[in-house]
Amino acid sequence: MLRQPAEVKYADELAYLIGVDTAPRPFTWRLSPRMVRTFILGSKPSDKLDREIKQKFYGDPSVVERAIVTLASDRGLLLIGDPGTGKSWLAELLAAAVCGNSTHVVQGTAGTTEDQIKYSWNVAMVIAAGQSQQSLIPSPIMTAMKKGEIGRFEELTRCTSDVQDALISILSEKYVSVPELSGGDGVVFAQPGFNIIATANSRDRGVNDLSTALKRRFNFVQIPVVTNKKTEKEIVLFRTKELLARNQFSVDVPPALMDVLLQTFADMRQAAAAATSDDSKLESSLSTAEQIGVLEDAVLHGQFFGQSMLDSATLAKSIVGTLVRRIPEDVSILNKFWHSVVEKHAKEDKGEWVSFLQGGKDAMSNMS
Repeated sequence: MLRQPAEVKYADELAYLIGVDTAPRPFTWRLSPRMVRTFILGSKPSDKLDREIKQKFYGDPSVVERAIVTLASDRGLLLIGDPGTGKSWLAELLAAAVCGNSTHVVQGTAGTTEDQIKYSWNVAMVIAAGQSQQSLIPSPIMTAMKKGEIGRFEELTRCTSDVQDALISILSEKYVSVPELSGGDGVVFAQPGFNIIATANSRDRGVNDLSTALKRRFNFVQIPVVTNKKTEKEIVLFRTKELLARNQFSVDVPPALMDVLLQTFADMRQAAAAATSDDSKLESSLSTAEQIGVLEDAVLHGQFFGQSMLDSATLAKSIVGTLVRRIPEDVSILNKFWHSVVEKHAKEDKGEWVSFLQGGKDAMSNMS
């Protein structure tokens, strides 16, 4: 399996927590809210558990707690934040801990239709024998309703308004009508434990705004951008190690190089915030997720084509290759940043910054 869902990847931890969990559980939840929190944020000595539960989401614990409480209520959960803040990862962890299945997912796009939220039909079976329960194809959301599990809706605001509003009856009435079927087959009722976790990028506000009716049926939980360097370092290393484990590589990032990566992104965010127009800032969101991609790319390049180790020049080339999306606009912006900010670090701090400076210049010269 290329990428294991959270309930498979952390099956041992979940099984252990289920075995020791004695607290009350809402509906048909596999874990109590307190144990869901422990699964996501990791265990502490005060929990008095026989084994360590690793932290999987790095952020404000109150955000996770509010998300858990929302899922135990009658309202849906909408996670909002900038790209790369971990909304989808948190949604997956919550679904895995609550119901043991995080795969009931609808990916929102401009082309998402109401059928993908409710149901569609097997055309061949309909032609052969007519519309029936057997020829009905349930959406991931309908499947979650039938099983009393968590349904996930990614990038909700990417969908058109009429598609979004298909969720209103699901969230309020907790059933889906199938008018093509008669009798008791014409309505699919949600079972206890069903709820929906949706995500939306704060940068997408205005693309397809949610209707007031739909907003009332969601609790909004804002996922803040990570600004603490220590926390961001933990996130980057944690996720990079997981990604590189697919290739059976271990990550050995020298602290000095990690500091260079974090400082560079911090400086670029500061420059973007000071930019007077969109044309004078990079198209990239400069998110933590992009740092993870940069580090993974640099480590893989070093393993395959370098000295089996990470070096600052390769890291710089990876940053340039990842962040340049518009040529020549992004190259020009990054070139100015490199000659002003990075060059200053190389003169004052020296060390890894010197080869980092040259590596970035070489990468940009090849794009000119």
